[in-house]
Amino acid sequence: MAKEIKTIGVLTSGGDAPGMNAAIRAVVRKALSRGLKVKGIYKGYNGLLNEEIKDMTARDVSDIISRGGTVLYTARCAEFRTPEGQAKGAEVCRKHGIDGLVVIGGDGSFAGAQKLAALGINTIGIPGTIDLDIACTEYTIGFDTAVNTAMEAIDKVRDTSTSHERCSIIEVMGRGAGYIALYCGIANGAEDILLPEKYDYDEQKLINNIIENRKRGKKHHIIINAEGIGHSASMARRIEAATGMETRATILGHMQRGGSPTCTDRVYASMMGSYAVDLLAEGKTNRVVGYRNGEFTDFDIDEALAMQKSISEYMYDVSKALSI
Repeated sequence: MAKEIKTIGVLTSGGDAPGMNAAIRAVVRKALSRGLKVKGIYKGYNGLLNEEIKDMTARDVSDIISRGGTVLYTARCAEFRTPEGQAKGAEVCRKHGIDGLVVIGGDGSFAGAQKLAALGINTIGIPGTIDLDIACTEYTIGFDTAVNTAMEAIDKVRDTSTSHERCSIIEVMGRGAGYIALYCGIANGAEDILLPEKYDYDEQKLINNIIENRKRGKKHHIIINAEGIGHSASMARRIEAATGMETRATILGHMQRGGSPTCTDRVYASMMGSYAVDLLAEGKTNRVVGYRNGEFTDFDIDEALAMQKSISEYMYDVSKALSI
């Protein structure tokens, strides 16, 4: 018999992502519409262990859908990686009457949700990360905003790079995944895109490409470098020494994690938040909400964490063809 859910907790964990507030808002308002109570847990799993928990009403989530970051704040928690920390987290949930929990975050957050589910707390994960590196879903909260923020910044760097006839290496976020770099590389018309999944660390190819492009009359050169490769400043020095072309590195950094979320991030995050509440109300646990083939769906957390994700070969081929 499915466990009856009366009170839902919601937390955000790991790196923040634009659209998390939309998901929080949806969880709160959908749960209240179903006659459930909602408790907000502040500062992720760390806040759970410290019992930083408060009742939430519809008014608590008014006017947050347009705000970046997360109103529940977020933190990383080494203690929660231990069996003792996980057992304490489950006990805190029971103490506060939380029998269903929505965890908004990345794969590390889902691993924590998995442990709580095994300890009897019905738990649903929502993918919130700008990196788009969760294998079970084609969409993660924050990616659309982050890639648009990066795209707009790169357009501006290209303007000054063109004026000075420079080579610009622009480093974007993504941890070990190259999705932001790939999307920006195509959207910004970059001459080279360096992805952790594809880069062979042969800088001579980059140098040769710059030299050949200059022979064809190209006055500037844009290289999008993924965070997983990094070392943009030292790469710029080596390229300038080898080509004689003034080369500058720009690291976009955490600006990509902030800002008002796009329409896509607001709507999709809202749909995922609502879906998570429906799953809990049905007595489901140990699930991750995902988006595939135009539909919102859900996966077993164990299966989701075991999946592998790879860069689309077609998109990568397109990026190379369009850089000519």
